[in-house]
Amino acid sequence: MHLTLTPLGYIESCFKEKFGIPRQPGLVQAARASLRLLPPFDRAEAVRGLDGFSHVWLIFGFHGTADGGWRPTVRPPRLGGNQRLGVFATRSTFRPNPLGLSVVRLAGIDTSHGVRLEFSGADLLDGTPIYDIKPYLPYADAITDACGGFAPDEPAIAVDIVFTPEAERHLEQASRARPQIRALVEEMLRYDPRPAYFGSSDRRKDFGVRLYEFDVKWRIDDGRAVVTALERCEA
Repeated sequence: MHLTLTPLGYIESCFKEKFGIPRQPGLVQAARASLRLLPPFDRAEAVRGLDGFSHVWLIFGFHGTADGGWRPTVRPPRLGGNQRLGVFATRSTFRPNPLGLSVVRLAGIDTSHGVRLEFSGADLLDGTPIYDIKPYLPYADAITDACGGFAPDEPAIAVDIVFTPEAERHLEQASRARPQIRALVEEMLRYDPRPAYFGSSDRRKDFGVRLYEFDVKWRIDDGRAVVTALERCEA
């Protein structure tokens, strides 16, 4: 049986590029995203009762990597990128069917003009197609005696975050439009989003990541993530 998937809508996310997206949902609670349902799904009755749930499952497409095809084995970042495991033992994006599953906090529902859902704790790239929404059921979905394989626990917080005086000035300005921008930057960087091959290296290299309309520049220095600038991107 061949299935044809139709997007319910497309995510509007604070993450404008793949680099910097948390590797699992819920790690960065300040990460916001929203979904405006497309016709014919944009009917208030389609989300009737959803406001009684704190979290939802989102089934989505890995549109940013789908063209790369699938791989039978991948190198999980959690293992430092040094060990290959079967793709079905990981949450890699390079899957036979490029589908993902993410649980996010449902932060709001607006049905005044169609249907718009607000999420926090998102790990989704801007423009991600959403194929289904399902309520999270704590009694069924939270299995207390489950085994987490090679990732049994939440990743340890790797670095402290500091802002240079220039970055602090930028933050003050950016916070007028995006009040949660400091929390977003701090939560994103504390797990050290550098590629896995860096390991715990303190090698000096400048990085940039796009958050909302801002380009955040930072580097690892003496075991800390030092934010050097937060500049508005050119239109």
